[in-house]
Amino acid sequence: MPIIRSAIKKVRKDKVRTARNKKREINYKSLIKKVRTSKSAKDLQAVFSALDKAAKVHLIHPNKAARLKSRLSKGVTEKKAPVKKSPKK
Repeated sequence: MPIIRSAIKKVRKDKVRTARNKKREINYKSLIKKVRTSKSAKDLQAVFSALDKAAKVHLIHPNKAARLKSRLSKGVTEKKAPVKKSPKK
């Protein structure tokens, strides 16, 4: 246990920050799982928002957020029927 006053305060702050970060992490991970099962556009918007917020507060790297958003949006867009091209004459 720290003895210096500033170190004691830092321990208190770290507990609060850890709890806040854990809540954010659980939130975006559960939303990712939800999108992977349901593949709906509404859920996709919610997970995009959660990932952007996690990247903004440096919980995850911005490139990781972009990578996850790209992969999730691919899964949602693949659900549409393929576009048929007209035959060439």
